[in-house]
Order: sequence, then C-alpha cells, then structure tokens
Amino acid sequence: MVHTQSTAGIQLAIAVVKTLILVVGGVVTYLAWSAYRRTGDRSLKFLSVGFAFVGIGVLIAGFTFEILGTDIGIGVLIEGLFILTGLSIIAYSLRVQ
Repeated sequence: MVHTQSTAGIQLAIAVVKTLILVVGGVVTYLAWSAYRRTGDRSLKFLSVGFAFVGIGVLIAGFTFEILGTDIGIGVLIEGLFILTGLSIIAYSLRVQ
C-alpha cells in the first residue's frame, strides 16, 4: 500500500475533529462524574473513567505525533489502545450493579 502526504486542509480538518472529540468527551466525562458525585452510583464512576480514557487517547495520539515527532503509526496505536480501554470500561459500567 502506498502512503501519500495529506494536504494542509486535511491536516487542519483532522486537528479540528480531534479537538472537538476531546472537548465533547470532556463534557461527557464531566457530566458522568457529576452524576456519580450526586448519586454515588458506581456505574457512573466507571462510565466517567471510560470516557476520560477515550478523550485522553485522542489527546495522546496527537501529542505523540506533533510534539514528540514519533511515527504516525505509533500515535494511532496508542490512541487505539486508550479507546479500547475506555470502551471496555464503559461496557463494564453498563454491567455494574
């Protein structure tokens, strides 16, 4: 498979979308954590932690590529691992009694 350079417009679009994912994920995390503090329901605690992992994964992927200068594949792998962990925690939160 041949990899090509993406245009500046595509890079900007990716940065905007990733930033929006981080912001919306942060809002959802905050709302879930606030609900946990209000109700004391453990499932909401796990839900907020899961969403935090998803948001942090997006942040870490961009950080490793843009700031640390690592290969984009490393950033994507790290992002995937954080998202996998976050979604696993979210799934667990739906099972907690």
